[in-house]
Amino acid sequence: MTESGPPRRGKPPVFLERQSYRRRRVIDAARVLPFIGLLLWLIPLLWREEGTAAVRSSSAIVYLFGVWALLVLGAGVLSWRLTAQAREADTGESERAEPGPRRAEAP
Repeated sequence: MTESGPPRRGKPPVFLERQSYRRRRVIDAARVLPFIGLLLWLIPLLWREEGTAAVRSSSAIVYLFGVWALLVLGAGVLSWRLTAQAREADTGESERAEPGPRRAEAP
């Protein structure tokens, strides 16, 4: 075998585009979010108060409502990111599909 030149140094080549990589990570976060929510909802079962075996229901309800609000907020952010990335991908594909200049149509 013959070598075409000295070995490359520096950064290795990127195998995924940044946009597709980021979109996959957001999709992964959306898939993990329900499991994180379930674990957070189970935390009040581990609480112990001094001298009693039970947790006050008012503190548990406030905690559960806070977790619910954070999950809704997180799902909204992930949904917004996914739709924004989908729009960017759609505009990028349409620009690649039509490389020539657009002509105005007469009414």
